[in-house]
Amino acid sequence: VAYGSWYDHVKGYWERRKDHPILYLFYEDLKEDPRQEIAKVAQFLGQELPEAMLDAINRHTSFEAMRDNPSTNYSMVPSHLMDHGISPFMRKGTAGDWKNHFTVAQSERFDQDYAQKMSGTDLRFRTQI
Repeated sequence: VAYGSWYDHVKGYWERRKDHPILYLFYEDLKEDPRQEIAKVAQFLGQELPEAMLDAINRHTSFEAMRDNPSTNYSMVPSHLMDHGISPFMRKGTAGDWKNHFTVAQSERFDQDYAQKMSGTDLRFRTQI
């Protein structure tokens, strides 16, 4: 991976939350209740947003709006840096879609690798809504 081990990166920042103000958001939570997660970000930043602003942010940051916006979907990045012919940056926006790509054996292998490399942390991810 270009920036090193995902496991080391995630575990390192998870531990840093004890000493530094770091807000963690999880994709499944964003999909399940985006408005609530937007309010969490505002609160973390010490801001109170009016309902109309929360609604506007929710609308403009929806997966569908961002997927169709060249400013957020990376479609303007040159193909030699990101080849959208292979896979667009924003694919489906579906939590749990990994099940359509991994075999049962691959999933089991990943679960074993994850359990080994994430041992010793209380960080928990949901993989479905």
